[in-house]
Amino acid sequence: MERRRVELGWMRIFAEIGKTGSLSAAASALGLTQPAVSYQIRRLEEQLGVSLLKRQHRGVELTAEGQRLLDVVAKSVGEIDELARRFRTETDRPTIRLRTDFAFSSLWLIPRMHAFRTLYPDVDIQIVATQRTEKGRSDDGDVAVVFGRRSEFDRGAVLLLPEKVAPVCTQGFLDRYGSLSTPDDLAKTRLIHLDTEEPSPWFDWRHYLAEFGVRRDGQAGQGDLSFNTYSLVVQAAIGEQGVAIGWMGLVDSLLETGMLKTAGATLEAPDRGYWLLPPRTRDAQSDLLAAWLMAEAGIN
Repeated sequence: MERRRVELGWMRIFAEIGKTGSLSAAASALGLTQPAVSYQIRRLEEQLGVSLLKRQHRGVELTAEGQRLLDVVAKSVGEIDELARRFRTETDRPTIRLRTDFAFSSLWLIPRMHAFRTLYPDVDIQIVATQRTEKGRSDDGDVAVVFGRRSEFDRGAVLLLPEKVAPVCTQGFLDRYGSLSTPDDLAKTRLIHLDTEEPSPWFDWRHYLAEFGVRRDGQAGQGDLSFNTYSLVVQAAIGEQGVAIGWMGLVDSLLETGMLKTAGATLEAPDRGYWLLPPRTRDAQSDLLAAWLMAEAGIN
């Protein structure tokens, strides 16, 4: 069903008369009576002080003044109708909301958004990034990507990125401070930390070094840096401020371009990572986004 057009009063009436050449035809097209249309035109002629129409045996003909007015009115009415159509189209565009954290959104999702826009140009995606996302599935259609353990999620959750980490820094940092060939070397260098609640929900430096039986002495941590978001941790590593724990999947592109280098052994925690949580009530849009996320993560 066609949406009701914007009310434009005499302008739309006059444009319709100019289009049809008939008061009765204009009235029929606009759902008005012919006397109502005639009354609007008489009022308009009185206000302008000129005659706009010549009554003919069959229909009406525009006067010279009427034609000049129609040129302006028809263009204006057409442009307003087109603008109204665009407004409605934009309002009706499907929108999907994705809840996740700053690290996933900035390092994994945003670099891939061009691919999503290319595939689905008529779908809008709203990214809601928070420091700590809720672990449960939403009731309002939101898709979520959340870091956690397998035991924290229900059967509907899909593991997108299993936790896999390695120390990372720049080649310039290695050139300046020497090779970091062993966990003991890492324990003695300047480390960049991500502030976490205790116990840490992911690998931190204490747990990473403990996997190799290494503990730092009290003096080793002097000069370390700590940040409350992983994006800042990565920026500090790129800025040659120290060595950070690099989450594979989040820093892959930086490793591929050589902006960062691995500086130690890789560790994995296959029961932890970023999990895709579809909403409790699924629809075509949430299924579309979930399928795209899994495809981008290499999950068939």
